[in-house]
Amino acid sequence: MIGFVERTFGVELQGADGLIELALRRNPRRAHLLVSTVLGKHLPTDPRTVFAAGGRLGRLVADRLIAPAGLVIGYAETATALGHCVAAQLGADYLHSTRRHVPGVAVAARFEEPHSHATGHLLLPGNPSSLRRRGPIVLVDDELSTGVTALNTIAELHRLCPHDQYVIAVLVDVRGEADRERSAKLAAHLGAAIDVVALAEAAVRWPPDFPGRAADFVAARSIALTAPTATGGGEVVHVADPWPVQVREGGRHGFGSHDVARAGDAAAALARRIAVGLAGQRVLVLGTEELMYAPLLLGVALAGLVAVVRYSTTTRSPVLALDEPGYPIRTRLTFPATDTDGERYAYNVAPAGGSGAAFTDAAFTDAAFTDIVVVADAAADADRLETGLIEAVRGVCQRVHVVSLPVYLPPPPPLSGPTFGSYRADEVSWLLSDLSDVELEAPTEEREEAIQSGEAHYAESLPVEYQPSPEYQALFAAALEKSATRVAHAVGVVSELVLDLRGPEVVLASLARAGTPVGILIRRWAWFAHSLQLPHHAVSIVRGRGIDTRALDYLGAHHDPSRVMFVDGWTGKGAIARELAAAVDARFDPQLAVLADTGSCVRVYGTREDFLIPSACLNSTVSGLVSRTVLNTRLLAPGQYHGAKFYRDLADVDVSNRFLDAITARFADVADAVARDWPRLRDSDRSPTWAGWAAVAEISRRYGIDDINLVKPGVGETTRVLLRRVPWRVLVRPDRRAELQHVLLLAQQRGVAVEEVPDLGYSCVGLIHPRYTRGATGADGRRAG
Repeated sequence: MIGFVERTFGVELQGADGLIELALRRNPRRAHLLVSTVLGKHLPTDPRTVFAAGGRLGRLVADRLIAPAGLVIGYAETATALGHCVAAQLGADYLHSTRRHVPGVAVAARFEEPHSHATGHLLLPGNPSSLRRRGPIVLVDDELSTGVTALNTIAELHRLCPHDQYVIAVLVDVRGEADRERSAKLAAHLGAAIDVVALAEAAVRWPPDFPGRAADFVAARSIALTAPTATGGGEVVHVADPWPVQVREGGRHGFGSHDVARAGDAAAALARRIAVGLAGQRVLVLGTEELMYAPLLLGVALAGLVAVVRYSTTTRSPVLALDEPGYPIRTRLTFPATDTDGERYAYNVAPAGGSGAAFTDAAFTDAAFTDIVVVADAAADADRLETGLIEAVRGVCQRVHVVSLPVYLPPPPPLSGPTFGSYRADEVSWLLSDLSDVELEAPTEEREEAIQSGEAHYAESLPVEYQPSPEYQALFAAALEKSATRVAHAVGVVSELVLDLRGPEVVLASLARAGTPVGILIRRWAWFAHSLQLPHHAVSIVRGRGIDTRALDYLGAHHDPSRVMFVDGWTGKGAIARELAAAVDARFDPQLAVLADTGSCVRVYGTREDFLIPSACLNSTVSGLVSRTVLNTRLLAPGQYHGAKFYRDLADVDVSNRFLDAITARFADVADAVARDWPRLRDSDRSPTWAGWAAVAEISRRYGIDDINLVKPGVGETTRVLLRRVPWRVLVRPDRRAELQHVLLLAQQRGVAVEEVPDLGYSCVGLIHPRYTRGATGADGRRAG
């Protein structure tokens, strides 16, 4: 059927396969608007149709690529969801342009869309290096009219980092011959291929007087453009906690292939919740401007639960609404923007024949929606949203369901020395939040009582930092001198196993804080033995709470997740190894590399002997002056890393770099032994036996301890008990007493009984006082603590 614009103004629309219709808009740069029938922007559309169109376009792109796509970029605001669909089809990472300035996020690139109502586009990737990845760049838009915007984008991207191929993917290509020649000239100038794929090709031709006549036509109907929005009494329901905060709602700052499944699961769960509270069976899922993909997923999920589901989004584009046969934009709701000044619009949401009029229950027809699900993001001004868009749509339906999605922001930049920690900035970056100015320390006895009573988690506060006596400092120095060669050998062996497993592009992610000095030593060995400079980050993991997901987001955005190796100092019974395996997402291999696998819990280790690693003797003063990590939701806002403190005031007793340098100085001495031993270990059976876990279970039974977490096996864990917790007793193997002088001294200073156990599976085991309350006495008659 010939449309209204064609019939009235003599415009010709050829081709397009029914994928576009023509409308008029208030825009001096271009009088007409190509309205897509499969995009779900201006026309409420079956979300499955929109999703399928994106999949078809992605398959066309796949056929044209000369190599796997390095990045897919979609255009705001119209094509953000379409770009998501193409990227998902390709299994590629995704980024969409935005017109929103986000404080704290740097602009990586900008370009202009000359014919648009709002011309400026920004690229705000959480990881700016994503624009410099190898592989073709795919640009996704709804239509290609002249191609100027896409060519502007290509020129800017090529300036940042040249690529061999750019693919422009659109639903409909309506370029003329001159436009195609312009593209070919730019390709030749850049020395890169610029290919275009489209679901259909079309042509739009109009008489010379069309722009003027169209402008007059729109101006004459300006009253329709400023008519009051519909208002009424439809019920408004706010959906509580609709979306997990760790799941990205869109690709403004990047969206990885791993995010697709997580967003789909979140949308499916939300759809089930909304479906039970519907007023009827005709539902519109209404996204807001650039926020198109999450609403699309929600619409697809609802389509399997509700009789009729349609999907569209609001827009900033001022299109003429005209209730005429053959004209695509029949009705328009107008309301203020929620994030800036200006008007926004929702088209074809109100039933035709009632644009701008209030609706009553009796007025609803088969064409009206019983429910409208408004999907906005939490950055929207709540008052403006409530009095604007929500007030407008509640006049044209029976129930409005308001869904406010948490806004994903890129992880903050890492901390580094000397402003945080005493390690050099090139040796480790801390994916932590600085809580140095917060009072987090509590007396050991108070912490223990709160932890065991269930009133607090151990990671919500910090113990008071132990200040070593001169005698204890002398023991540390002696232990370091005695064990440095042994530690250096274990460092070399585990380093070679890590490089063998992950390759020379390995990324070290040490578990703060015990893993951090080990990560630095592995990094130093890689430079000593192979001249490799390995990236090294310290991340937080908390028993019972999991790993810091924001830190994982940073690692996934800045590195190849398959190259990440998690590093820790040692294993005890294997609780952290289990926590890590359960906590990391599918992007990462949860394998853990440790210096000493005393509990036989991992496959990558330097040794399984339980011997003294001097870094276990002290707290922050041998760990870069950084505290144990803190996870306290009263102090950390959503989106922040786990926290830690930098104890600057302890700089005069800091031995962190002294420890590292002492071990590094022995690398040359152990190089031959490492070269001989690590291949034999690699080829041996390194399967975990979890012998440590079984030994701890037996100790728990023998000493009547119900909570296995109160049994801390091995030299490192026993030392931690004596430094941080309320110890009950210390078990030692008689033949290892000579190696445990620091443990025996700490036990003496704290008044803790030492019991010799000849058949002990570890050099020593620390037992935390079970069922601790301040003032209680232990089974040995000593006062706890």
